[in-house]
Amino acid sequence: MIVALIFVALVLFGMPIGFAIGFAGLAGLVDMGGDKFLAVGPSKIFNGLNIFPFLAMPFFILAGEIMNHIGITSRLVNLANVLVGRFRGGLAHTNMLASVFFAGLTGAATADAAAFGKTLVPAMVNQGYRRDYACAVTAAGSIIGPTIPPSGLMVVYGSLMGVSIGGLFAAGILPGLLICGVCMIVIALGARRNNLPKADVAGGLREIWATFVSSFTALLMPVIILGGILGGIVTPTEAASIAVGYALLLGIFVYRCLTWSDIYGMLVRTARITGVIFVIIAFAGMLGWWLSFERIPQAIASGVLAISENRYVVILLIIGILLAIGMVMDITAILIILAPVMVPLTEQIGMNPMHAGIVFVLALNISLMTPPVGACLFVLSSVTGEKLERIAAKLWPFLLAEIAVLFIFAFWSDLALLMPKALGFLD
Repeated sequence: MIVALIFVALVLFGMPIGFAIGFAGLAGLVDMGGDKFLAVGPSKIFNGLNIFPFLAMPFFILAGEIMNHIGITSRLVNLANVLVGRFRGGLAHTNMLASVFFAGLTGAATADAAAFGKTLVPAMVNQGYRRDYACAVTAAGSIIGPTIPPSGLMVVYGSLMGVSIGGLFAAGILPGLLICGVCMIVIALGARRNNLPKADVAGGLREIWATFVSSFTALLMPVIILGGILGGIVTPTEAASIAVGYALLLGIFVYRCLTWSDIYGMLVRTARITGVIFVIIAFAGMLGWWLSFERIPQAIASGVLAISENRYVVILLIIGILLAIGMVMDITAILIILAPVMVPLTEQIGMNPMHAGIVFVLALNISLMTPPVGACLFVLSSVTGEKLERIAAKLWPFLLAEIAVLFIFAFWSDLALLMPKALGFLD
């Protein structure tokens, strides 16, 4: 109990989540056996990071940084615009489809929100969209990034739980595409009510082909990543390093817009982002050991099953817990702390760990766009100057649609595991 109180108190006082987890873990070690157990702490911290697939994360982040810098984002937006820009609310549809293209580059929702907040949101405002609505569309589309592979959350989950990362990547394709589809339906249904402008883009086949050709090098990035991983040619870590090499090749030799100072700045930003994530992972290893020692996962499983042993009720309870905690806490920390606690529970109700993984990832991604701590909302508010509460007010139709997608894949296991089975990751 004291460990939970320390953790909650430190978070409420504004301590960074990684260090709050670390102090809570130290308190847990002392609670287990006094100061003698503190000597165990460093080994648990090291073991928390000593997982080879984690190397994929900084490489994917760096590849995304390079792709953003060399103008790939604008090329993908142009391609999306000639494909769907002809409809009423065309630039909103473009925003959503561009998120699908962008997902294959970075796998980070906040990167998507920041990039489109600086480019597409001003373009939408200039075309007659309300700024709060433009931000809401961008926030809704941003979670496609960490759903369609590559996804940092999937790398973390797969590494911690011993689940195939390639299989998780395969499982994320259909949910990501369906999220895009339902959000475009929401845009279309609300086009007249929100007085969305008619598009001024009506590109013919020649223009579509020309734009596709100019975007071809950008579109090759997800092909390289997914084709290599899903085809069993390379591991996720190897695919991530190849992606960095490909991005450098484009920036230095094709577009010729990368300098050494640019590369240095991107390396620094990558180190900062990765460092924050790895601090959380490292200290969570220590806290996780305390949770296992105290048999807290078993206690939680028994408590949930005491409420109901019905498979669907248990899944509903798990989703509710993830969405509720995701409103007030960093999603990477939630995944690291709760996955070892909740996955044994899902196994007791006959849920495949890969199926559980995609449910975890979808639920936590949705938390990125829910107040009060939705990271994508804060990014968009900061980049565009729009008030967070105004963005949230326009976001609820998209939020309901994406939660509906979450329930579909949570309760329909055959659909959730369709792609992993088709690609040979499951029997």
